[in-house]
Amino acid sequence: MTDQRRAERFRYDDYQLDPAAGTLTCRYSVGGRRFAEQLRCEGPADWSAAGVEEAARLVFLLAGVSYYKTAAPPVVDLGDLATTAAERAFLRQYLVEGLGEFAYGNDLDLTGLEVVGPDRPAPSPVAVATAAGRPLVPFGGGIDSIVTVEAVRQRVADPSLFVVSREGDRFAALEQAAAVTGLPVVRVGRRLDDQVLRSTELGFLNGHVPVTGILSATAVLAAVLGGHDAVVMANEWSASAGNLEVGGRTINHQWSKSAAFETGFASLVAASVAGVAYFSLLRPYSELWVAERFARLERYHRVFRSCNRAFTVDPARRLDHWCGRCDKCCFIDLVLAPFLAESELSAIFDGHEPLGDPTLAPRFETLVGLSADAKPFECVGDVDECRTAVALATARPDRLGQPLLAALAEALAPLPDPAAELARLRAPLGPHAIPDAYAPGDLLV
Repeated sequence: MTDQRRAERFRYDDYQLDPAAGTLTCRYSVGGRRFAEQLRCEGPADWSAAGVEEAARLVFLLAGVSYYKTAAPPVVDLGDLATTAAERAFLRQYLVEGLGEFAYGNDLDLTGLEVVGPDRPAPSPVAVATAAGRPLVPFGGGIDSIVTVEAVRQRVADPSLFVVSREGDRFAALEQAAAVTGLPVVRVGRRLDDQVLRSTELGFLNGHVPVTGILSATAVLAAVLGGHDAVVMANEWSASAGNLEVGGRTINHQWSKSAAFETGFASLVAASVAGVAYFSLLRPYSELWVAERFARLERYHRVFRSCNRAFTVDPARRLDHWCGRCDKCCFIDLVLAPFLAESELSAIFDGHEPLGDPTLAPRFETLVGLSADAKPFECVGDVDECRTAVALATARPDRLGQPLLAALAEALAPLPDPAAELARLRAPLGPHAIPDAYAPGDLLV
């Protein structure tokens, strides 16, 4: 039976660079509707630089996901855009895997997706004029990006933050943390097609978009425009862990932060432009490794924010504080609890620390795998990291007898050796693509 919610074909129409206006416009169409998205680079940029056209192609390919999902057709038509077999294969993987949560939520099967279009032989990458030690670090104001920034500035002389936001809008939570770094900020304003912002009204399919892929491609374009030698992401080891298994496939909310995405996209970048590296500095590390380092960065403790309510699109619904109740708030509290005093975390959460609220027990039980519910569709760590955090936090003198933590610890099987488990999670956990010039010391021994 034909799914009436789905159109027959999604088309990549064209993209246009406008150096005078400092913009890239990407156009797509599906089901009789046309969409246009515009990206505007704020600040100095050399639009005549070698590699700009190639980097813009990558943005065009990945930004289409926001419009493809409105009707999720079984065919993606690249129109006049000639692509290599590797580019088409990666685009298909990005749409199928990156929209895994979206497909699950809408009861769709995207596994038969076809990507069609004219072929081109693999070209030689265009050499880009970049200066060593001038990376862009995409910055979101949470513990991962803060730890990454502080690690990068210990290794190179001239890093910059990179921020994408809706044109004319800035998130206070992000800006406050960015100001503490004292680093320059390279900005791109993103103007989504207004139709997408009216998706419910217009009857579009809705759901999670792998936005980190769009941000990654946009950062590479900004790097080429500004002569930056690297885009340094802050995606940790557990971002590769899925949320649930459905029909033999893993659904991962964080797929565009995973090692699979990083490897595939980095290959596309390397085949397109030479001189810009793309990698995650946190790839081999656990969330506990990140949290332990963040705990030492006291100047950020009152300004960082990971609660998604701080980044709501509608400014009228945007919070200027932690909500203290969502899955993300619960996870951040839990992962920091082994390394920060209860009084400090209470102050961070404005007196409403999630671990102090027994009504939030179901959220914590899901995080540590005590519930039948799947891992939350949020950027949170895996069960082992959360269970280790419970064991370590429970052992702190200032946490003795705290009802929620004690109940979690009692319900979980005791860790045979919490110190040994922490040592394991403090060490690099897997492969990575971090160049030596950027690698933390424990990767160089």
